Amino acid sequence: FFFNSTIKMVKAKKGSVKFVIDCTAPVEDKVLDVASFEKYLQDRIKVDGKTGGLAGSGVTISRDRTKLTISAPSDIQFPKRQLKYLSKRYLKKQQLRDYLRVIAASKNSYELRYFAISGGDDEDKEE
Repeated sequence: FFFNSTIKMVKAKKGSVKFVIDCTAPVEDKVLDVASFEKYLQDRIKVDGKTGGLAGSGVTISRDRTKLTISAPSDIQFPKRQLKYLSKRYLKKQQLRDYLRVIAASKNSYELRYFAISGGDDEDKEE
């Protein structure tokens, strides 16, 4: 019995799931600070229903100039949806929610994009 359980643990620890949040557009416009966004995520991400347990669970957050990479061991149930929720809350807190939106760019990544705003031609025609 003991032997079988150790084999399962070893198999589970091999893989890891990576999620990327691409903040290129707002960072280049100096609207968003990636360092404060990373700190926000580190404080707020929940693992097993509790915040602040990132280090003990093996979840790591790394950043380069415009991207945040969150990697979690595959044996932990880590939902991608939580990252979208926390990203939206961060944007709301920074009062950027009216200008930026969180879009799933691929299966394992999100991207912060500006809303497509028309040039205001419609308003001129109505007057």
